[in-house]
Amino acid sequence: MKTSLLLASLVAAVALAACGKKPDDTAAAAAAVNNAASAVSQAATATAAAASSEANAAAASANAAVADAMAGAASAMSDAASAVNSAAEAASK
Repeated sequence: MKTSLLLASLVAAVALAACGKKPDDTAAAAAAVNNAASAVSQAATATAAAASSEANAAAASANAAVADAMAGAASAMSDAASAVNSAAEAASK
């Protein structure tokens, strides 16, 4: 969204600047717009890559937390099973 707004503002500014110019100046302004659009596109690509990297790191952290929780649950279930077995042995004596 910010990238689109920046690009639109840049195009509008160049278009306004080119309104009173001679045709040869308009071609230079068009080239400047193309260069600016290319720079905005490269910035957007870099931003998307950074966001993807952050999302991957967050997912890895969440996966580790889930694995820790599952290990804790398995330990608790094992302890509960031991307690049930001990109670059953005590009741049978």
